[in-house]
Amino acid sequence: MARWCYRHRLVVLVLWVGALFGLGAAGTSAGTDYANVFSLPDTDSKRAYDLMTKAFPESAGDTDTVVWRVDEGSSARDEDVRSRIEPALKEIAGMKGVGEVTSPYASKEAGAAQISQDGRIAYAQVTFAEEANSVPKDLVQDVVDTAQNAERAGLQVELGGQAITRTQEPPTGIAEMVGIAAAAVVLFLAFGSLFAMVLPIVIAVFGVGLGMLSTMLLSHVTDIPEVAPLLGSLIGLGVGIDYALFIVTRHRRGILRGMEPEESAAQALNTSGRAVLFAGGTVCIALAGMLVMNMRFLDGVVIAASLTVVLSVLAAITLLPSLLGVLGPRVLSRRQRRRLAAEGPEPAEASGLAARWSSYVQKRPRSIAALAFVVMAFLALPLLSLRLGATDQGNHQESTTTRQAYDMLAEGFGPGFNGPLQVVAEEADTGGLVATIRETEGVARAAAAPPSDGISVINVVPTTSPQSEETDQLIDRLRRDVIPEAGVDAHVGGVTAVFKDFAAVTGDRLPYFVGAIITLGFLLLLVAFRSLVVPLTAALMNLIAAAASFGVLVAVFQWGWGTEILGIGKEGPITAFLPVIMLSLLFGLSMDYQVFLVSRMHEEWVHTKDNARAVRVGLSETSRVINCAALIMICVFSAFVLSGDMEGAMAGIGLAAAVALDAFILRTALVPAAMHLLGRSNWWLPAGLEKRLPHLAVEPREELVEPVEPVDPGGEPVGPREERAEAVSMPHTRVAESHEPGGASVVHGFIRTAEGEPVEGATLTLLSKAGGQMDRVTSLADGSYIVAAPSAGAYLLAVTAPGYASRARHLMVADEPLVYDVELALGEMDAVN
Repeated sequence: MARWCYRHRLVVLVLWVGALFGLGAAGTSAGTDYANVFSLPDTDSKRAYDLMTKAFPESAGDTDTVVWRVDEGSSARDEDVRSRIEPALKEIAGMKGVGEVTSPYASKEAGAAQISQDGRIAYAQVTFAEEANSVPKDLVQDVVDTAQNAERAGLQVELGGQAITRTQEPPTGIAEMVGIAAAAVVLFLAFGSLFAMVLPIVIAVFGVGLGMLSTMLLSHVTDIPEVAPLLGSLIGLGVGIDYALFIVTRHRRGILRGMEPEESAAQALNTSGRAVLFAGGTVCIALAGMLVMNMRFLDGVVIAASLTVVLSVLAAITLLPSLLGVLGPRVLSRRQRRRLAAEGPEPAEASGLAARWSSYVQKRPRSIAALAFVVMAFLALPLLSLRLGATDQGNHQESTTTRQAYDMLAEGFGPGFNGPLQVVAEEADTGGLVATIRETEGVARAAAAPPSDGISVINVVPTTSPQSEETDQLIDRLRRDVIPEAGVDAHVGGVTAVFKDFAAVTGDRLPYFVGAIITLGFLLLLVAFRSLVVPLTAALMNLIAAAASFGVLVAVFQWGWGTEILGIGKEGPITAFLPVIMLSLLFGLSMDYQVFLVSRMHEEWVHTKDNARAVRVGLSETSRVINCAALIMICVFSAFVLSGDMEGAMAGIGLAAAVALDAFILRTALVPAAMHLLGRSNWWLPAGLEKRLPHLAVEPREELVEPVEPVDPGGEPVGPREERAEAVSMPHTRVAESHEPGGASVVHGFIRTAEGEPVEGATLTLLSKAGGQMDRVTSLADGSYIVAAPSAGAYLLAVTAPGYASRARHLMVADEPLVYDVELALGEMDAVN
């Protein structure tokens, strides 16, 4: 498929661009129909909601509030205040799309309840003809402007409500654009090529764009919450850029090794592309784990996020190879192309900082593991005070009109006024229940509305704010003591009660959800790496990463550490549904990094059966790309602080912290240190289980390469001296593993000086008896090397290094890996076995 997309690149590009514009036109004409369904079956708040729907089937549109306050010594009843507010309210009432305006000046008796006891604060209710999401934004802005034009010295006017919140939202796409810009900088620094930088961004834009447009259309078919497209774009941008990064990195490496662009693209898609398919599948499976929670609200989030991930993966494996075909060798920077032409293919062995860090971890695994664990445990401590709940307009920034209206209502009518409870009773006579509720601790006031169809609704205003623990305790007190003692069949509902039930159900079902995705991840890694310890280690590391990231989340959003610096408003409880969504995304992304890291280690283990080398080489060759991918994720996720949505900011900060801790501490330090300490037991699997497990290859094994005797133009074999002269231009080839007798094997060890110092950059060439080159490598920063032999037999190992004389030694390679260390000195070479 990769070759087809590469060769038919114009067809693929036209199909993708057509799909984007086609869905864009359909989405624009259809609009959106998002629905926030927070109620849960078999909960008290759901039963209250059902009764209210039965009694009052004609639900009005969104109701928002206009609040005004006068200076001390004045009153909202003063004629000069009334003369400015009343005309504004009448103008608002006459706007097309406004159904009703309830003013405190309309009726003396009814309006008294809308003016505070000290007379300084009053409010009017504006009921729109439609729900908040359907109200035109221009109409909402006209209402805000008309109301605030009534302000004067000594008279402050603010507005609150769901529709009003829409006027404070930043322009759509700001968070995404900032995230993409930051990712572009990271990509340019990593690749050094403008074209290579653009490729992952284009893939992410197509994946996220199609995902969001598809979600818009699906909102007309099923319940999709407002936060779903935001979370879908958040995860889509991250995985879209990362998946394309993995493939482009592999493709560039193939070209630098001397492969033709088409062959390199095909190989990149056949190796890293397979890993991307596996990684995307694991993210979708982790997201689908949310269905275990049995919450309708989360179903829409699963649909939006999974659809965006699937489209991002499709873009990476079809659109990306077509773009690679368009660019050809220009995927490399000009300097890399010039160097490739002048010097030939470069060796593939990792060196530099990554190799040095890998050697350091091998030397001090205990101290590094202990330090990393202490850091993660310290960051996880705030998790002990985690409290789930809901955010509201009281968490908005102080400069917003919704936050100021919220605070003014709380000041004038009590903290609980912003989150009243509704006690719904299936009988008309509720006088005794109302009296009992009024005497209940934590109740500021209670009043019954006129009954309808034998159902009564009692509005209860708590003495505490909607987010306080005392309000939760009041709801429990009403349900457990007050209502049963009154002998009335009644249920406690309202937004505050719904979110409390949502948090309670989430807490009860969360262990099952975590168990499901941990078990699934364990089984996937068990099949992929044929090991019991590797998936157990991964599961433990995922739990540690989740605990530390939630600790950061609690410290920032619940304790308020740094909220002013980040500009995210007032602290409050963690949104009830966030742990489920974050854990799904975190476990999916962690699986990506774990697979990418351990697959390289597993490859070395299969070749050498040397755990220390496998861990060292795997870390040195993958840490750079993992850290680069993580840095991009952090940029994308952190940018969602600018989304204007508290839930989006929470998810962004939480996931950014999780990815940073996972990549820079767990995968770079704790995981390799633990694997060094565990030794060969990392790869243990009972023989009986090995036979029963299905085989799943994350990346296909490279095909066995039979040695071909080099010949000159006349057909005569080329000797060792000539072969060494031309070997520089030959790409590095790794010989595949074979378990057959007399099959492939390897020679590995270290290159050191007489003083024991590692020799980096020494060139080792393994030659057949006839002089054919079997393998050619360069020693790493720690002096380690590994060369592959296609079969057992006699070989010649040639070693050269700057400042040392070239020497060669005959080796007898058997079926098992041969350990062969080399000590170099000026003018001589001694073999130490």
